[in-house]
Amino acid sequence: RPAMLVSQRVKRLLQLVPGKQRFGVYRFLPFFFVLGGAMEWFMINVRVGQETFYDVYRRKRSERLYEE
Repeated sequence: RPAMLVSQRVKRLLQLVPGKQRFGVYRFLPFFFVLGGAMEWFMINVRVGQETFYDVYRRKRSERLYEE
């Protein structure tokens, strides 16, 4: 029963997003663009320990190139 309440709340929340008539399901695209941009910013700027995601990526890539 609680899952049903959550489902109904989610449906109600999704109905509040404008543009259903004109854009249909595509009205949610701006949220995904913002989410993708925020994730990219996080991966570039936020350090976990001593490194960012891109520090690890660059190091691993150079290690692979060196092995070749």
